[in-house]
Amino acid sequence: QVQLVESGGGLVQPGGSLRLSCAASGSIFSRLVMLWYRQAPGKQRDFVASMSAGAVPNYADSVKGRFTISRDNTKNTAYLQMNSLKPEDTAVYYCKAINTLIGAPYWGQGTQVTVSS
Repeated sequence: QVQLVESGGGLVQPGGSLRLSCAASGSIFSRLVMLWYRQAPGKQRDFVASMSAGAVPNYADSVKGRFTISRDNTKNTAYLQMNSLKPEDTAVYYCKAINTLIGAPYWGQGTQVTVSS
């Protein structure tokens, strides 16, 4: 069983930045593919970014060039650096981990990001 705890959400003005963190426990971190999703009110949960250990990151077109996913395998933590934020980035952001050995997905509780002036 993998436990994920997100942090770092909040209210930010358009053009601002935030960094989300996702701390994982309960598994060998290097075996986990780490992903970020987001869900705006009334909409489906959408893919934002993903990164496996030592792999090239992958991004949704809507965030390319503005968001950066990274991971610190010594701290068992994944990050999402979000720059040049727009009001349409407002959503609950969820961390997801996939155990590559058994294919099981795990979700964090989500953290709210609000971009507004």
